[in-house]
Amino acid sequence: MVKVKKVVIPVDFTSTTQKVVDYATSIAEQLGAEIFFFHVINDFQGYDMMLVHPSFGAMKEDIQKKYEERMANLVEDYKDFKHGVSGKIVTGDAAEEIVKFARETGADLIIIGTHGTKGLERVLMGSTAEKVVKKADCPTLTFNPLK
Repeated sequence: MVKVKKVVIPVDFTSTTQKVVDYATSIAEQLGAEIFFFHVINDFQGYDMMLVHPSFGAMKEDIQKKYEERMANLVEDYKDFKHGVSGKIVTGDAAEEIVKFARETGADLIIIGTHGTKGLERVLMGSTAEKVVKKADCPTLTFNPLK
């Protein structure tokens, strides 16, 4: 029998994040697994016009700080999780970074929401969850928080 000891829970801090977190932490609790909340900030590749704007650096720092605060609050909310909890934020491509983080932490499972991106962005970029399912070394459980 496979023992799931580490679960990566990617979070995007959208309106559906709490449903994904509730579902994923419930499963991790039942499995007796440590949880790793993980957020990826878009690396802004392709936004060349913004790079020349003088306020771009300050905007990027503000975004980083905002997500660090949100992650700290999320980890604080689950500080009593008996199997352990931590959070990490990186910058890059969401799917690639999630897969990389899961590999580096030795994750046994990734639990990811399926509806972070919508509309044109989803058509152009594809679903992050779909990419993670295809590339991850460990099993990936997808969850539709809208249903």
